[in-house]
Amino acid sequence: MTRICFILLSVLGLAFASGEAWAQSWPTRPIRAIVAFSAGGIVDVMARVVCDQLSTQLRQPVVVENRAGAGTTIAAAFVAKSDPDGYTMLVNSSAHTISPSLQPNLTFDPARDFSAVIPIGNSPNVLVVSPSRGFKTVGDLVAAARAKPGSFNFASAGVGSGVHMSAERFLASAGIVAVHVPFKGSPEAITDSEQPETCRHPAGGAYAGGGRRCRR
Repeated sequence: MTRICFILLSVLGLAFASGEAWAQSWPTRPIRAIVAFSAGGIVDVMARVVCDQLSTQLRQPVVVENRAGAGTTIAAAFVAKSDPDGYTMLVNSSAHTISPSLQPNLTFDPARDFSAVIPIGNSPNVLVVSPSRGFKTVGDLVAAARAKPGSFNFASAGVGSGVHMSAERFLASAGIVAVHVPFKGSPEAITDSEQPETCRHPAGGAYAGGGRRCRR
């Protein structure tokens, strides 16, 4: 049997962890979908939309559980250690493939211990700045950050998340330095970003509030 891992690879998607082929009788009991981010973010929302449809089509409950933290590795490790019987799934993001590069002491192998099933969504990232900061263009923000290197912070939905990587790429392209503040999910990052002195990079479109933010 196989463990399932819905992977959000820059894209939202699905996957299982390795094992033998399923019997045609599957599923005969409820399935658990372990989301690697906190409730209310795009990964969680997409997981619930997809799992609701899966439940209808499979005629078995698909229960969504949030196990956020440690750059999505808490959820991934939990699923990797679960019985490979097809009843525990992982819903993750591109962080699933990035984590080995950022966290060398993982207790699981993202490639060996899981088998990807299908991508289930994608999301653009957009830069949003609080009007109170007075920045009218991206150039204004970049100029301010260059004038005070390291005085800006940016939030993400976790270490290695797509939002984190997008922010780092933006910083490198703009030639600026900012401090990374990771959260367990985008809702927490967005909430903290709502302070008047903050600017942020929440993910837009389908990624409902996948927050990364810059703050001064």
